[in-house]
Amino acid sequence: MDIAQITQTLRQDAVTVVFFNVLLQQLGLPVPAVPTLLLAGSLAATSGSLGQVLAAAVVASVLADWLWYWSGKVFGYRVLAGLCKLSINPSSCVSQTEARFIRWGISSLVVAKFIPGFSTVAPPIAGALRMSQTGFLLAAGVGAALWAGAAIGVGWLLQDAVQSAIAVLDRHMARALVVLLVVLAVWLGWKLWQKYRFRKFCAVPHVTPAELIAALDSDTPPLVLDLRGATMIAETGPIAGARVAEHDFLHEAVGDWPKDRPIVTLCACPEDAGAVQAARHLLNAGYLSVKPLKGGYEAWLASQPTAAPERSLA
Repeated sequence: MDIAQITQTLRQDAVTVVFFNVLLQQLGLPVPAVPTLLLAGSLAATSGSLGQVLAAAVVASVLADWLWYWSGKVFGYRVLAGLCKLSINPSSCVSQTEARFIRWGISSLVVAKFIPGFSTVAPPIAGALRMSQTGFLLAAGVGAALWAGAAIGVGWLLQDAVQSAIAVLDRHMARALVVLLVVLAVWLGWKLWQKYRFRKFCAVPHVTPAELIAALDSDTPPLVLDLRGATMIAETGPIAGARVAEHDFLHEAVGDWPKDRPIVTLCACPEDAGAVQAARHLLNAGYLSVKPLKGGYEAWLASQPTAAPERSLA
């Protein structure tokens, strides 16, 4: 379908097109919604049609968020861990986003649509944390209205410019597609380069669960920092003896710990991403021995005897 056909379809039934476009995009499919909203806004003839398009976008967005909310409420941390594993850059760990969500509260849902990545994990986090459904839907609706309204409003205010741009694209569709493919290739290459750099960044000495158990029995046991998110800690319980820490407040977590004493960081992230980041940060701050736990929380659980209670880190 070329731009002329898309434009014609929007003229005939903008409400349906916008609804399904926004719904699919907010569910996580790689379909851009903002260009459709801009075009729909530029084609709206009356304020009434603008309102209908906006209402369709808001309803679709809130519906998708509500489905993610319930997936988080029913499946809890498994949904968040799955989203983290799907990320092309594992360093953007869900636990860090979750900590910021908890700190900002319900207001974070209002701005979530304007923050790439955060808009995807915020609804399931709200569900996993058992946020009030009424408050969630209200905040999600306000955020969707601001996000969609901004795009539709810009399209309507700059309708002549948008229509001119569409006409130019329609005349030079082949070149536009080539440019788009080049931009996508550059973006994907950059993301893969970031992933490669992060893998090199992860090349720091780790400690295995067996080595950690042995160290805990020594005369100078390490301080263990539990960097898991609040959702997972609430579901699985704290690790006895470990100190719960957030990435944004690492120094507060280790403020009373001598810099020459060993520290072990632990998370539940793909490739131990959060634990590696925390270890790097503390090493740069002057702590002499900081190592991430290889395999993270799952490896720690697997190292515990099944018939005995979980080992205390105290």
